Amino acid sequence: MKQILSLAAAAMLAAGGALADTAISFSNDWKWEGPSAPLLLALDKGYYADEGLDVTMDTGNGSLEAIPRVASGTYQLGASDINSLIKFRDQNPDLKVTAIFMIYNKPPFAIVGRKSLGVSAPKDLEGRILGAPAPDGAYAQWKAFVKANGIDASKVTIENVGFPVREPMLAQGKVDAITGFSFSSFINLKANGVPEDDISTILMADHGLDLYGNVILVNPEFAARNPEAVKAFLKATVKGFQDTYTDPEAAVKFVMAHNDVAREPVELERLKMAMDQNIFTDEVKANGIGGVDMARLERSIDQIADTYDFTTRPTAAEVFDASFLPDPSERAVP
Repeated sequence: MKQILSLAAAAMLAAGGALADTAISFSNDWKWEGPSAPLLLALDKGYYADEGLDVTMDTGNGSLEAIPRVASGTYQLGASDINSLIKFRDQNPDLKVTAIFMIYNKPPFAIVGRKSLGVSAPKDLEGRILGAPAPDGAYAQWKAFVKANGIDASKVTIENVGFPVREPMLAQGKVDAITGFSFSSFINLKANGVPEDDISTILMADHGLDLYGNVILVNPEFAARNPEAVKAFLKATVKGFQDTYTDPEAAVKFVMAHNDVAREPVELERLKMAMDQNIFTDEVKANGIGGVDMARLERSIDQIADTYDFTTRPTAAEVFDASFLPDPSERAVP
């Protein structure tokens, strides 16, 4: 009996050691801001290490960047927009990078304007200048937004602007509106001196687009070789989201530890906006953190097809793999 127990203990130690040797590089979609708190909290509180993982996390330069990073295997996991992933999968059928965890159940894609410049509703964009960074996840939804709201796109001047100058240009009146994530552009405009009551946030999800938002992606080869490590990563990530929901004031401090130029009150406001509007929706509170409604995801792919010509339309099951998620009871919102 002692020999059997010893062999079992040795096997457990060996399994733990093998998992501990699993290094994971994670590419975020953007710099470290308030909404990154769940990931950074899980990292710094040792939740990934507790699961036997050696995790490093890097910033990104927009929603589109992480997809090729993960597809190529440079990063094993990353965060990006699922709608951009759907198009990427169609354009690169041999690269099976897959979403495994939903971050933004309600996407923060928005047109952000100024009431003083005449932009308060979708149709107000006609005859005006829209500042839109080419790799911006919100701008990627522009054609679908135009169709859903009956906008004459020929009457809208699109100016390709860089991420760093997007909000300053709107603050200076050089453009009339911009595309962006609602919580980031709103906060950044206030920081550029625009009065809060002059900012109009037109959330695309409230104006005809029933889409999901950012997800965690996994490289398929890595997932096939290390399924338990991927499950362990998501288990730790869920704990980060649960802790953030319970105490956002404490969670945002982990963002501050990774961003020397950030201001805590600003990032806390940004985090709370994302939590309320995008992350902890009624659907998430009912069904658990990280999952999706597959029927809704199918409908969102249909909506993408309204303005995008698929070569081979992917199914929801091909785009999102829920098999790595913890059980729903473990993903409950506290």
